[in-house]
Amino acid sequence: MGAVPQRIQRLPDRVPLLGRPPTVSAKPRNSTPVSADKDPDRKEYQRLIAEVREHDRRYYEENRPQVSDAAYDALLRRLKKIEAEHPEWADPASPTKSLGDRPAGPASGFTTVEHRAPMLSIDNTYSDDELREFDVRVQKGLKLEPGTLVTYTVELKIDGVSLSLTYRDGALERALTRGDGTSGDDVTANVRAIPDIPKKVRAVKGWPEVIEVRGEIYLSRERFMQINTKREEEGLAVFANPRNAAAGSLKLLESDAAAERGLQFLAHGVGHVSAPFAGSQRELRAAYQKAGFPLQPESRSADGADAVIRICREWQEKRFGLPYETDGMVVKVDSFESQAIAYKFPAAQARTRLLDILVQVGRTGVLTPVAVLEPVELSGSTVARATLHNEDEIERLGLKIGDAVMIEKSGEIIPQIVSVLKEERKGREKKFTMPSECPVCGSGVRREEGEVAVRCVNAACPAQLKARVLHFAGRKAMDIEGLGDALVDQLVEKGLVKELTDIYRLKTADLEVLERMGEKSADNLVRAIDASRARGLERVLFALGVRHVGERSARELAVHYGSMEKLAQATEVELQQMEEVGPVVAESVRSFFAQSSSRKLVRALADLGVALEAKTRRTEGGPLAGKTLVVTGSLEGYTRDSIHETIRLHGGKTSESVSAKTAYLVAGSDAGSKLEKAKKLGVRVLTEKEFNTLIREGDKE
Repeated sequence: MGAVPQRIQRLPDRVPLLGRPPTVSAKPRNSTPVSADKDPDRKEYQRLIAEVREHDRRYYEENRPQVSDAAYDALLRRLKKIEAEHPEWADPASPTKSLGDRPAGPASGFTTVEHRAPMLSIDNTYSDDELREFDVRVQKGLKLEPGTLVTYTVELKIDGVSLSLTYRDGALERALTRGDGTSGDDVTANVRAIPDIPKKVRAVKGWPEVIEVRGEIYLSRERFMQINTKREEEGLAVFANPRNAAAGSLKLLESDAAAERGLQFLAHGVGHVSAPFAGSQRELRAAYQKAGFPLQPESRSADGADAVIRICREWQEKRFGLPYETDGMVVKVDSFESQAIAYKFPAAQARTRLLDILVQVGRTGVLTPVAVLEPVELSGSTVARATLHNEDEIERLGLKIGDAVMIEKSGEIIPQIVSVLKEERKGREKKFTMPSECPVCGSGVRREEGEVAVRCVNAACPAQLKARVLHFAGRKAMDIEGLGDALVDQLVEKGLVKELTDIYRLKTADLEVLERMGEKSADNLVRAIDASRARGLERVLFALGVRHVGERSARELAVHYGSMEKLAQATEVELQQMEEVGPVVAESVRSFFAQSSSRKLVRALADLGVALEAKTRRTEGGPLAGKTLVVTGSLEGYTRDSIHETIRLHGGKTSESVSAKTAYLVAGSDAGSKLEKAKKLGVRVLTEKEFNTLIREGDKE
């Protein structure tokens, strides 16, 4: 295409600023409708500035967005139009003066550093016509004949957090958030804990001495649900969507806590480079793949606007099957010195009616309101219930029983009410009030200062006990097969299980008289319970539900201390000296062992034969130290969890996807696409036997 005229703005990172989350309200809350046709005045201009800044504050600082993507963009477009028509009104406080993901200013505890090249923004479009208009502008900017087919790169727009990674001599030097576009927060310590991000890139011909790799930090939909479920149980405010959860995780002051969140990364652009590097999107993508960066999986070439539109329409439906959230496509001219635009998918919403609000009690005693809805089809499934999270959420929505409401799936996963159609009220709607007593046990409830959760104060509440038993018996905890919801309900209701330790006192005779339990089923369950006694310290720690202690921190604590006795004696200062444990986890562990009820529970488990020692201690500097392994297919001597545990204990890391940074793929029988990908990338493939030899004797290469 030749040289690009200077009047076409170069966009170093190519990622849209206005990649806000899927719709969270059917219309702007407390917003005046935007009209692009009426003549503006100074009052409208100042009102728009205040309104957009307030929406930014709610979204970026509170993680509680209250307008839809389209509604926000309409407000911002109107503001830009007024400023273009009346430059004499220009206000330095206008949000159009800020280029970044959030209001300027560092997050507490982080240093602000200037970007070598600004992380600029691009516009959004919501229609085919606007895409075609963009194509015409590109043709004019490139001085092409009208109708010339421009080659574009079309990629899925991952709804995450923009990140700039500076590499010097191939080593990761610094990681910055987008910030206000000219400077961002230094989050290097947290980023180093993200396995997807290379700490040292593979040798690539022509790789510059200094380069800013631009990309997106995100959370998978599954991990987002797990995080919100845990936060709800702990009485914490839930995240509105995976994007907000990723942003919050990246800004945690403890790198071990950030690592626990399961953040992932995809590279998609470039900022400052110390020497010419790549001239097109395709060349950059090829270089990044060789260097070991995970890449956006959907990146296709398209000639002309019609081809771009076909790809966008194709992914409008296919996106629901992705493991992460995406709300549009990024369209880029393949040549670097060019323009880009984001094509945004419309959010999937449905209208229904709120029939009732029920209150559930979790294992930590948190009371969670749940909306009962008239069943409605949404994104391919029937929705009849939606979480309301807490009392504050109901108040924010202004929700009443009987209201007509708009619902959508957060991240296309979790049904939630996003707005109330108050204009349809008949006067018969009823206000909901959080109960003053636990709906299960009748005990009092309490809301701690600084928390959004209302909790049942009765530690012996049957609902809490049921939830604790289910967590204790879960696959990632004590893994007691057969101890599911229906059976736990019966055990608690009949008084056979009044506390966790009663699980290990159950006999076949106690169980076989229960509904749907015969002698054989009862005997199998008793055997499964008995087998769980030998799971080891890390499983017990996680099963006990110590606050803030997840699978990873439980494993690290078990491996480090070796026994429950030694862990119980550790001071808070000693705990914080562990690389994987920060102040929050350390304080929580000490608080747990400081309670007489906790010490009594631990002693009872020991008396009942539950192993409270770590099964294995980590091998320092083992043959897998610092290496990432992926496992695929069926193995004879391992379950998936046990081989992952073995890898970690020998110093390695595990991943679910094969990439250029994967050291080994352990392939069992019926290995599928991961094996093919490993071969294409030149990743070494190990049989189960070769893996066992490697961990016994070390890597002989």
